[in-house]
Amino acid sequence: MLSAETIAKKVITPRPRDIHKGSLGRVLLIGGHYPYGGAIIMAAIACVNSGAGLVSVATDKENITALHAHLPEAMAFDMSHQEHLVTAIRQSDVVLIGSGLGEDTLSKAIFKLVFETIADHQTFIIDGSALNLLARNKKIALKKHKIILTPHQKEWERLSGLKIDKQTTRNTQVALASFQNGTILVAKSQATKVYTTDRVCSIGVGGPYQATGGMGDTLAGMIAGFCAQFRDNLFETVVASTYLHSYIADMLSEDVYVVLPTQISRQIPKVMKRFESLSAKNPSFPLF
Repeated sequence: MLSAETIAKKVITPRPRDIHKGSLGRVLLIGGHYPYGGAIIMAAIACVNSGAGLVSVATDKENITALHAHLPEAMAFDMSHQEHLVTAIRQSDVVLIGSGLGEDTLSKAIFKLVFETIADHQTFIIDGSALNLLARNKKIALKKHKIILTPHQKEWERLSGLKIDKQTTRNTQVALASFQNGTILVAKSQATKVYTTDRVCSIGVGGPYQATGGMGDTLAGMIAGFCAQFRDNLFETVVASTYLHSYIADMLSEDVYVVLPTQISRQIPKVMKRFESLSAKNPSFPLF
């Protein structure tokens, strides 16, 4: 099994000269319901900085001005506008739901609509509040083929029924088998791993300096941005983005006590360039 670092070097490749934004993927991020507007903003910043071609955000109407102040590169619309939301879902290559979505009546209705609308060819990332809604609504079956779940340990306990002290590799893969075949699990913890039912990769980087709000939203946005443009192997793409998220945090922690999610996002393009160029010339070259 390749290491997470080796996989990241493999996935992050030079862009062809004739590439354009349409070929780098359309991503739709859904969340940021009051009072959690910052979550979807952080996810969107990470997604754009990861290189997705076109990024749209369905969020609380009152959150759009703040989003555009931080990120004019993203499009945004009121997530309560059902017709617009359905159209945006259908036009997207990657859909991320959950960052600051909340769990009220509107959140539940949007969650249900997304499940009913998304198609098998689309990559579907379920994060944050959406994981809790999924855990409580067993009637919504995971029948899609390209699903990525990004729970922390307590969220995975709710989804799988596995107590935290029972979340071994074997038990996790057995539990994952109850989901649709091909589902990818990013099991976030102090020792994050990425799973399918027959593969597992330990990320091997990261630390307590990442323990702050918004870290998971930033990771979800990075995964979405990577999935939009690197499409050869979905498992390896998820490993690469998850590794890079904590790798950047490790790099920043040499100079700071606490690493903020937005600090990670600012470094993504620079570190991706480093992986693309230095590792291509010499796979053993130290990256920091």
